[in-house]
Amino acid sequence: MMVKRQRGFTLIEALVALLVLTIGMLGVAAMQLKALQGAHAAYQRSIASLAAQDAQERLWARMAELGDLTCPAAGDVNGDDQGWYGQWSDFLPGLGDSPVGDPTNCEFDVTVSWSESRFADEAEPGFSYIVRLPGE
Repeated sequence: MMVKRQRGFTLIEALVALLVLTIGMLGVAAMQLKALQGAHAAYQRSIASLAAQDAQERLWARMAELGDLTCPAAGDVNGDDQGWYGQWSDFLPGLGDSPVGDPTNCEFDVTVSWSESRFADEAEPGFSYIVRLPGE
């Protein structure tokens, strides 16, 4: 009876092991890419939330300037000349310059929307808040 000795991997076994390792590494790379995209989207949503809160605070400040619970106009925040857009446009690409809708009974719809080219297959990112000031 003759016993064959195994002297290590053959070339085919080594190539199969390398193929399995390569497929696993490609999966890890794809997962890392999705994680980076998700982290960036979360960052932009955080910035958009801060921008919406800033628009709300600008409305409150304008109301305090007007006095007597006078409801401010949407134009007090909207537009390039009011400063809101200039402050936030560097952080959110394609940011809309009119976040505040016209008020109804001093209730404002604050919508912060921006465009993100990396998420072209999804709907346009945006946040919408309703702000009620104690005015007219």
